[in-house]
Amino acid sequence: MSVDAGTDQVDEPGWEVDPDDDWALAVIATAGRQLRLRREAAGMRAPDFAVAIGYGEDLVYKVEGGRRIPRPEYLDRADEVLTAGGLVAAMKEDVKKVRYPKKVRDLAQMEARAVELQLYDPVNVHGLLQTPDYARALFRMRRPRYAEDEIERGVAARTARKAVFERDPAPELGFVQDEWTLRRRLGGTDVVRRQLEHLLMLGRLPNVEIQVMPMDREEHAGVDGAIEVLKFEDGTAVGRSPGVANGRPVTDLRQVRILELRYGIIRAQALTPCESAAFIEQLLGET
Repeated sequence: MSVDAGTDQVDEPGWEVDPDDDWALAVIATAGRQLRLRREAAGMRAPDFAVAIGYGEDLVYKVEGGRRIPRPEYLDRADEVLTAGGLVAAMKEDVKKVRYPKKVRDLAQMEARAVELQLYDPVNVHGLLQTPDYARALFRMRRPRYAEDEIERGVAARTARKAVFERDPAPELGFVQDEWTLRRRLGGTDVVRRQLEHLLMLGRLPNVEIQVMPMDREEHAGVDGAIEVLKFEDGTAVGRSPGVANGRPVTDLRQVRILELRYGIIRAQALTPCESAAFIEQLLGET
């Protein structure tokens, strides 16, 4: 999002480069250096360039110094001002790969390789199932409060992970949601209605199963918290849960089997996918 000429963007949140992310640092440093060289070759001073592209001078220095991730709009505008013929705008593809935090990229890469995902979320609708509006509402509820730009970056990162639904061949995706995560009115009635409709749509995909764990169950194997198990084509797997290894990702066969056991019991205790779809339709009618 561009701003009025001369606006100072020094405190713009959400686009800083993680100092521990070596790959991101290298990509952004290279992009910044190319931008500076092209600006200087065009005979433009940084203050004049900032005015021409509609961003703050301080932001220009930070981008060129590899300390701030340029937005796609920034690169498009820079390409126009520097008459680069698309060469600057082409940097968007490389920059896009490091726009999101390393842990999000790592998770997305694992999801992109997995042939089966077993997912249980007892707190909110799972991130892969969230609509942008629902995700945005959740980010806005975080405390300390996030800045709007940081919220939008988080929403974009979460949305990018949904490429897993478009893969061919498609992975098997299994989700279990506690009933109360579907009943809460987070974000308001309209947001919840669209979220429930989205769940029904995804649940009709042949490779997706969504199950609801009713609140009236007297037995629940998910009391230790969320579960994620990702299985890969070579037979390996990685799992994560607060109840195993303090929530750190695990690949040890015994620990993964524990998570698979718990997830299997949760699925057996929950409503079937067909019953769950009917239940979600009922909730939608009540919303």
